[in-house]
Amino acid sequence: MRESKKAIGASLNHTENYQVAAYLGAGGFGASGTLRPASLSSQRSPWVRGVTWDALWLQSALWLAPLALVLAYGHDDPSDSPLDVLVFGLTALFWISHRFGSMWLAYATTAYRPLVRAEPVRFAIVPLAITAVCFGIVLPGDDSLPFTRAERLVVLAAIDFAFVTYHFAAQHFGVLSLYRVRSGRSSDLWCRRVDRLFAMVVGGALVVVAEAVAGTPLLKEAWVAPWLDLDRLAAATGTLRTVATTLIVALTVALFVVEVRATTVSVPRLLYAGGIALLVGGALYTDRPFLFIAVWTAQHWLAATALATCVAGAEPAPPAALVWRLLHAINRRPWILLFVLGLISVLLLPVMEVEAVEAGGTYYGDRIFGALAVALRSSAWVPALIALGIATGFLHYWLDRAVYRLSRPAVRTAARGLWSAGSPAS
Repeated sequence: MRESKKAIGASLNHTENYQVAAYLGAGGFGASGTLRPASLSSQRSPWVRGVTWDALWLQSALWLAPLALVLAYGHDDPSDSPLDVLVFGLTALFWISHRFGSMWLAYATTAYRPLVRAEPVRFAIVPLAITAVCFGIVLPGDDSLPFTRAERLVVLAAIDFAFVTYHFAAQHFGVLSLYRVRSGRSSDLWCRRVDRLFAMVVGGALVVVAEAVAGTPLLKEAWVAPWLDLDRLAAATGTLRTVATTLIVALTVALFVVEVRATTVSVPRLLYAGGIALLVGGALYTDRPFLFIAVWTAQHWLAATALATCVAGAEPAPPAALVWRLLHAINRRPWILLFVLGLISVLLLPVMEVEAVEAGGTYYGDRIFGALAVALRSSAWVPALIALGIATGFLHYWLDRAVYRLSRPAVRTAARGLWSAGSPAS
């Protein structure tokens, strides 16, 4: 739950994670190497799977923010308000679900089976290496390596923060790109540049500023202190708010202007960008950072999990093997897949919280598993569980890049559910 309670930013070199902008569409690649607009785009809905589905999953910032405010109203500490119940439910069901979504696509769908077989380095050797490195760094005792285990964890946490910050921003870029493609402007490079700038600055860099201004627990952690003068930060809060607000307004207006001047205006794009801008802008002025953490992370989890179900639902027919037929029956039914991923998330909650929750924090796994979850945190397995949590985080970043790097033809074929979903516009 580093993503749920500590790192609200975004990961790995994910510029092309959900990079639909310049690559998708029925038209294919033109002579210049850019994608021709999809010939059927005018017949497609601008929504990925319809207004209701998009509103629930991809546009969740628009309902999560007001709901969080209502639930926290009248409480000085939102974590002691009804909002905590909502956060508990979303964390239990979607924190691990979203982390394992790309892993499920890679290894449990027929869509990616040819790709996994053709690229063993990307889908087997590198993931194994990432896992081995994480365990090799965490498991040795204090006297086994030049640095103590605590010092090694500090470095891993700093690296993870950088990766997860980019990861969130890249998802925002990907959703904006997906909506742009569905509006028939896949080859609009200027619009794509504005999307990227908005996502990386508003959805990435300014999130870190918002965390600093709001004083989220992340910036009070010992691993940040050596590089951050908290007194100087407090003195610069006013200036940071002004600069950040100016950038948010400028980049949001720029994206809106580009959109309204386009031949086909995408309402979903305007709503999505507006929702992200309001979230980050609100975080700059809140004195209750838990509100921002709750909405920001939940929006990311819901969007990521939903996109994974879109891709899985369009997988081709399975081979005759019973296991693949069973997986196919799950993948072709999004709500069943959501149930399976949610069940995995709940079962792994106390295991993953050993690494993700700081001492004295809220352990949601205790509310479900009671003494078992408490025992895990005091068992001899703690170093291994910490290594497991860190490894799954880095695997999540790597595999997201592998399954959503749509600049590659083979990946576009595997992930065709991202743009084939949705009914034609009426």
